[in-house]
Amino acid sequence: MLRSTKRFGSDGKRFEHLAFLNLAQNVVCLVWSYIMIKLWSSRSNGGAPLWTYWSAGITNTIGPAMGIEALKYISYPAQVLAKSSKMIPVMLMGTLVYGIRYTFPEYICTFLVAGGVSAFALMKTSSKTISKLAHPNAPLGYGLCFLNLAFDGFTNATQDSITARYPKTSAWEIMLGMNLWGTIYNMIYMFGWPHGSGFEAVQFCKQHPEAAWDILLYCLCGAVGQNFIFLTISRFGSLANTTITTTRKFVSIVVSSLLSGNPLSPKQWGCVLMVFSGLSYQIYLKWRKLQRLPKKKKT
Repeated sequence: MLRSTKRFGSDGKRFEHLAFLNLAQNVVCLVWSYIMIKLWSSRSNGGAPLWTYWSAGITNTIGPAMGIEALKYISYPAQVLAKSSKMIPVMLMGTLVYGIRYTFPEYICTFLVAGGVSAFALMKTSSKTISKLAHPNAPLGYGLCFLNLAFDGFTNATQDSITARYPKTSAWEIMLGMNLWGTIYNMIYMFGWPHGSGFEAVQFCKQHPEAAWDILLYCLCGAVGQNFIFLTISRFGSLANTTITTTRKFVSIVVSSLLSGNPLSPKQWGCVLMVFSGLSYQIYLKWRKLQRLPKKKKT
């Protein structure tokens, strides 16, 4: 996430308006999904109406904004690692609210992920990494990440509900609906009043064209990424997507550490391996559960 640490121009200013990235991402993904629908499919009569995405659009706007805002306070590897612990609030809510019982291996996965994230958070961050942060504040950064996870959980549940009610809805239609409402909400937030932060972000891009090109590249990468995520889920299932996403997160941490100047200590690498061991074990448990399903149908 170079936009949160990179300095632009002779004055060396950072691009502080990280919420603007969400708006730019929504607009590019909205246009991308519309083009994909026109080129490869058409909105079917059985697809979900666009208005059904309004509630998921709210949480999908607030959640990622908190995740991006967290980059002002913690490093990118720390943010990725914290967001990898999505299973923790899911299992807590399932146990406390719905009385769901989980298996012992599932608790082992959660222990590995929670322990790894907690140990990583408690360890001292290198001075080189801290110097790249706009406002170093680990408790606030991790707090924003976990709020992001909570909102993501509601978004995912709402999307599942929509696809269950409207099974003919295509992946690109979901992408279109989510980004349409995200664009509306972010436009109101960024430009809804005279001194909205969106105007400052646009002015910054005018003064520093290099930042505008970085944002465009970021949004195009995000659009292509969303495209493959939705296609992977629709064609190969959620397990394949989970495996790919987990691998991507680990590679992101490695690349960020090696190329972006966010060095990790050997103990922090141990925490990273601990987290991804838990995630890999969780993927294996899901795969084994899927292998049992055909056998149960035959008997």
